Amino acid sequence: MNTGLIVLHTTKFGENSLVVHTLSREYGRRSFLVRGVGKKASMSLFLPLNILEADIQESNKADLFTARNIVSRHSLLGIRNNIFKNSMTMFLSEVLYRVVKDGAAEQGLFEWCEKNILLLDSIQTDFSNFHIRFLLELTVALGFSPEAKDLAPFVGEHYPVTERFMTLSFAESMLIPLNGTVRNEIAEEILRYIEFHSESAVNVNSLKVLRELFA
Repeated sequence: MNTGLIVLHTTKFGENSLVVHTLSREYGRRSFLVRGVGKKASMSLFLPLNILEADIQESNKADLFTARNIVSRHSLLGIRNNIFKNSMTMFLSEVLYRVVKDGAAEQGLFEWCEKNILLLDSIQTDFSNFHIRFLLELTVALGFSPEAKDLAPFVGEHYPVTERFMTLSFAESMLIPLNGTVRNEIAEEILRYIEFHSESAVNVNSLKVLRELFA
C-alpha cells in the first residue's frame, strides 16, 4: 500500500539498511525497515521531518514492515537551504519521536504535522518563534487542549507572553519580540507541560542546538 510518511528518526540496521521511525495517516507512529540505504543521495531522503511516499509491504510473520520505492513528496528546499530551519526540524522531529508513542494513531496528527512542515518551509522571514507555536499547537493535536491558565504552573513569569501565543493569530505570534534566552526558556517550559501530561520523560537533546543558534 502506498502511503505518506513523515520522518521522525532513523536507526542504522546492518550494513546498508535503516529502521525509519515515522508518522503516517494509515499507520500512526510506526517504524519501517528500509533496505539498500548507504549512498549519500539515499540518506538525504531521511532527514528530520522529510515527507515521503512509500510502498509498504506488510508481513504476518514480522512486526517490522518494509518500506520500498521511497520518493520525496515535497522538496522542502526552504528548510534544507536554511541552517535555522534545519535545526528547528531536528528539534521538532525529536519532540514528536519522544512524545508520540510507538503504535499510537492520533487522528489528524499526520495532516497537522504535514501542514506545519510546509508552513515552515514557505516562511521567508520572522520564523524564530515557530517552534514555540508548534509546541503549543502540538498539545492540542495530542488531545490535551490546554487553556492558558493550565500552563501557568509550568511557564511561571512567562505566562503573559505564553497567553499571547495562544490568543494571537499565527502571523501575529511570529512577530512577538523575544530574545533567544526567553524563547528557549518558554520552549523548555512547554516541554515540561507535555512531559507531565504524557507521563513520560521528554529528553530532547537537540534543544541545545536551538539554544546556540537563537541565543
